[in-house]
Amino acid sequence: MTDLVKRVVLGRALRSTQLHDQLLPKRIALPVFASDALSSVAYAPQEILVILSIAGVTLFHYSPWVAAGVVVIMLTVVASYRQNVHAYPSGGGDYEIANENLGKNAGLTVASALLVDYVLTVAVSVANGVDYVGAAIPFVAENKPLVAIGIVVLLTLMNLRGIRESGMAFAFPTYAFMVAVIGMILWGFFKLFVLGEELVAPTKDYDIVPQETGLEGLAVALLVLRAFSSGCAALTGVEAISNGVPAFRKPKSKNAATTLLLMGVLAVTMFSGIITLGLASGVKVTEPTHAATDILINGQPAGPDYYQQPIIAQVASAVFGDGTVLFFVIAAVTALILFLAANTAFNGFPVLGSILAQDRYLPRQLHTRGDRLAFSNGIVMLAAFACLLIWVFDADVSKLLNLYIVGVFVSFTLSQTGMVRHWTRLLRTETDAKERHRMMRIRLINGFGALMTGLVLVVVLITKFIPGAWIVCIAMPMLFLMMKGINRHYTQVSVELEVPAEEDDTMLPARTHAIVLVSKVHKPTMRALAYARATRPSTLEAISVAVDHEESRALQEEWDRRGVPVPLKILASPYREITKPILDYVKSVRRRSPRDVVAVYIPEYVVGHWWEHLLHNQSALRLKGRLLFTPGIMVISVPWQLASSDRLKGRPEPLAPGAVRRPYGETRTEERVNR
Repeated sequence: MTDLVKRVVLGRALRSTQLHDQLLPKRIALPVFASDALSSVAYAPQEILVILSIAGVTLFHYSPWVAAGVVVIMLTVVASYRQNVHAYPSGGGDYEIANENLGKNAGLTVASALLVDYVLTVAVSVANGVDYVGAAIPFVAENKPLVAIGIVVLLTLMNLRGIRESGMAFAFPTYAFMVAVIGMILWGFFKLFVLGEELVAPTKDYDIVPQETGLEGLAVALLVLRAFSSGCAALTGVEAISNGVPAFRKPKSKNAATTLLLMGVLAVTMFSGIITLGLASGVKVTEPTHAATDILINGQPAGPDYYQQPIIAQVASAVFGDGTVLFFVIAAVTALILFLAANTAFNGFPVLGSILAQDRYLPRQLHTRGDRLAFSNGIVMLAAFACLLIWVFDADVSKLLNLYIVGVFVSFTLSQTGMVRHWTRLLRTETDAKERHRMMRIRLINGFGALMTGLVLVVVLITKFIPGAWIVCIAMPMLFLMMKGINRHYTQVSVELEVPAEEDDTMLPARTHAIVLVSKVHKPTMRALAYARATRPSTLEAISVAVDHEESRALQEEWDRRGVPVPLKILASPYREITKPILDYVKSVRRRSPRDVVAVYIPEYVVGHWWEHLLHNQSALRLKGRLLFTPGIMVISVPWQLASSDRLKGRPEPLAPGAVRRPYGETRTEERVNR
């Protein structure tokens, strides 16, 4: 039943040879890897105005300059990452670049930053999408955390079906968002500059009560810088393509670079268009938690029933008219793309986790592909951490955004610095003048990118540290130390398990002392005895624990009556314990002959129903758990399949020629039957 449900939900398993079929053409790779960067234009322009609104509407005239700064950074990062995908097409992205050019600690710093940022991408995108839906559906607004977690679970299931299937499923909504927003921008510009019509946002005549008054000089500069750092949320997701190069069809690097350029052009166009039309139409937005008191309608506070429409919804209302079909189309595709923006992280996090697992910095399970050739364990881990964040922060976008973009700019800065060192190293050995000129030009691009992203990182840390970025500044070092600890553990285990060539024969024990545990004389015990005898140990004995003297005496009598050719030793247990007397006896055997191997055979039942597990094997499980930590002890489980386990076997095993099936799966030949 479990396997059937798995096949229905995830689809049939794919062979390893079918991995090539999962590679993405550019038209599918764009929505898969660019949905995060494209969706950020739905809230990044608004974040600029929200921060500036702290001083009322007086600082709104700085917003074009702030937006221009964000566009310059975005174009710089896109140009820089186009060089990255050509130089490092293996999929390691920023981690590989920093690791190879700046050292392992820098690589781990980038890895910890990206892992944290991917988790935040899922949490922020889904929470923001729930906000849009909650505006129309009260139930969603009242149960934001639960609905957001449900969306994350749905995205997880889609991605577990494989990167190609999830990409095809998400392609239409992403393209619909791009077409709708660019169409809105073009029509808005046409009405504004060609037809000469005035665009009127629903909040144009509203006013904003400033939270801070009399700001000037340094205070204004800090507020503008904070708005700039919030607007830089538009850059999140740019790095995803460099981490996903292996998922592209050949030529991988060229296709990835083309997709990255297209994503950059689209993101810049939509970001610039939305904030331009927003300012032209008179959009007023403030911190959502303060909107009821800070937004003034005809000089009066808006009140608790006021719902602040996002900037993209207000622009759609100004361009198409409030309540029109196209207005609802914009609202619908925006909410959908915000949900799907999390899909970028669902593709980036598992790939990065796989590479880190291969380098022994994360559990090895993250390196394994699942049935659908996706890194299933990484997908599930990402979803679990995102759900935890959503629950802890109550799906509040304002709180989650303060944690955002710190990690991504850490990775931007270190990777671009690493690329500068990469080209500098290559220039030392390059003799061709044309190639040297090309390398110097690319190094200049990466150097400018490192400088700009480094400046933005400083601004982000200064302006967002107290509002919440300090949490990320703690989480990243903790993750860094955890990965170092995992690597140290794997290294120690590898050294400990390594067998030197000159000591190949030292693993051979002097003798084998076999012990069969006996509770009573029945078929599992007899099978364990037969198997132990077949291994031809140096010494073989059976032991039992005398919890009840009458039962122990009856066991000894039956043992002698049957003439079992193995000596039975009954251990005293004055406190009616089973595990401790066996452990003490096994350890005493080990102490007497340190070079011997003690092999303990444990007969076990195999049952088919969950409730039967509660009735059997508890003593065996406890004993095995203790014996595994005892040096020089081998634990051998000898299973005996009960009739209820037949349903789990699928179909009975074929009988040998001339054999007759007996109860409990035993067989005997016709010759023995006749005899």
